[in-house]
Amino acid sequence: MLEESSLQPEWLSEEVSTGTTIIAIAFEGGVVIGSDSRVSAGASVVNRVMNKLSPLHDKIYCALSGSAADAQTMAEIVNYQLDVHSIEVGEDPLVRSAATLVKNISYKYKEELSAHLIVAGWDRRAGGQVYVTLDGLLARQPFAIGGSGSSYIYGFVDAEYRQGMTKKDCQEFVVNALALAMNRDGSSGGVAYFVTIDKDGTDEKCILGNKLPTFFDE
Repeated sequence: MLEESSLQPEWLSEEVSTGTTIIAIAFEGGVVIGSDSRVSAGASVVNRVMNKLSPLHDKIYCALSGSAADAQTMAEIVNYQLDVHSIEVGEDPLVRSAATLVKNISYKYKEELSAHLIVAGWDRRAGGQVYVTLDGLLARQPFAIGGSGSSYIYGFVDAEYRQGMTKKDCQEFVVNALALAMNRDGSSGGVAYFVTIDKDGTDEKCILGNKLPTFFDE
């Protein structure tokens, strides 16, 4: 008699690969955070225009990579916890507090969840901040990239990043990095989303695929 597992199609038991490109960079007085919009499962594109930039609070966002369901669930949990925390203390939460919550969930459920979130935002104490969180890691960095598309642009971001970049410089840096990654990584694509966050609030933008910068080899 055949076992139940042997009656299932082979593709149901295969590991599903995921891909994306996420990036964040801090400037004097704020941050810019961006992502592509393609959600893939293996060789299939299951969503062309998912916004992978999720608000955790008014001036704190996270960029999602890994399993879309896992990453969205983590973002929703942290968003709820930050809302409760801000009511209890009577003021907006710190960016580091948001990143610490993400880090704690990542570590506690590192065997069950497949997600990596970059947390970025602005607060009254430390200004613009970018944090990477993965399996218990918590590190503040001047910029961070993640997802499958990041492997194609490490050389670009290392060469182009410089201290003291203006808000406009950072916006161009994010858009150019996303455009390069989306052109080379089959799991990244669609449109480019980016959010600029400073003391005055947030500014969300979307650039269509045919409006992204092109480079000489295209």
